[in-house]
Amino acid sequence: MGHADLTPDTWKLIRGELRERLEGLPQDTTGLVRAGAGVPPVFGRLMRETGRRLVVLLPERSEVLADAPPRDREAHRELLALAEGIRMLPFDPLDRDARVSADEQLVGGCARLLAVWDGSPSSGRDATAHLVAYARARGIPVEVVWPPGAAREQVGAVSSLRERGSGR
Repeated sequence: MGHADLTPDTWKLIRGELRERLEGLPQDTTGLVRAGAGVPPVFGRLMRETGRRLVVLLPERSEVLADAPPRDREAHRELLALAEGIRMLPFDPLDRDARVSADEQLVGGCARLLAVWDGSPSSGRDATAHLVAYARARGIPVEVVWPPGAAREQVGAVSSLRERGSGR
């Protein structure tokens, strides 16, 4: 889980730190992730590259995936290819509140949370701070992944990238 609006250089830093953290976990560790663009496919690739099991959380109604933006549909396909297991949950991936609720259910069943988070408070579009607080309130250990030099895109820059269809 984590911010999706990272600079290109930050994605490289995050991949390196996530890999290091995953390699330090027991080999039989299973990673859980909600399908979506941004951090989930990066996490999924690293789970598989480090020989660990990946379970992907999907909405029960598969037709809602067809309405997702192309960037999310591409991430869903990749995550399904990487997954060794799938958990279905009733939520609308296009509804922020429904995604947050699904993430709360996902986090509530975890033994540990790896969060790509800069420590900023929750905003109307990013629920990372909320989910970190949610995990901590339930006694779930949280490991924040935010290496030195990491940064988020400026809001206007992210919009411009998405308008061009890049999103990455």
